[in-house]
Amino acid sequence: MNQNNDNLSEQDGLNINADENLSGTEHLTDPVEETQLNELEAELNESKDKYIRLAAEFDNFRRRTRKEREEFSQIANKDMVLALLEVLDDADRAMPQIEASEDEKLKEGISLVFNKLRSSLQAKGLKEMQSKGADFDPDLHEAITEIPAPSEDLVGKVVDEVIKGYYLNDKIIRHAKVVVGK
Repeated sequence: MNQNNDNLSEQDGLNINADENLSGTEHLTDPVEETQLNELEAELNESKDKYIRLAAEFDNFRRRTRKEREEFSQIANKDMVLALLEVLDDADRAMPQIEASEDEKLKEGISLVFNKLRSSLQAKGLKEMQSKGADFDPDLHEAITEIPAPSEDLVGKVVDEVIKGYYLNDKIIRHAKVVVGK
């Protein structure tokens, strides 16, 4: 019966003992030629290089987007802070009048509100620019007028500050308007 099965498979065109190379597969134990090995190594090195470049590009993209998000969040409130700077300026102008008042509770209450406004803005990154007595810097200051310097050491320096300048997270959001000694 075994013989009948062998004969049957040969008659159908099936040869169980046929060489694997004829069917399109290779023996895994066959030796790889030197040129094939070099080609495979070159392809592997090229794939590794592509992978490393892609990983570096993705890392750069991640850093860039994180930095952009941080910058956006730092300046997102810029318009609101600029609007509140006008209120802060009014508070600074009102303070001498409040200090002259004789009502201690009124002075204390208004000072508390103004100080809370200042501290809230500082917590958001607002910093006052120190201009009075400093050298005039057109990148920081806007000269409104020049006056004769009261002394020689004030020539080219800021004599008076009309409107304070401010930084928001170390970026200038408003230039100081100043009077310069000449």
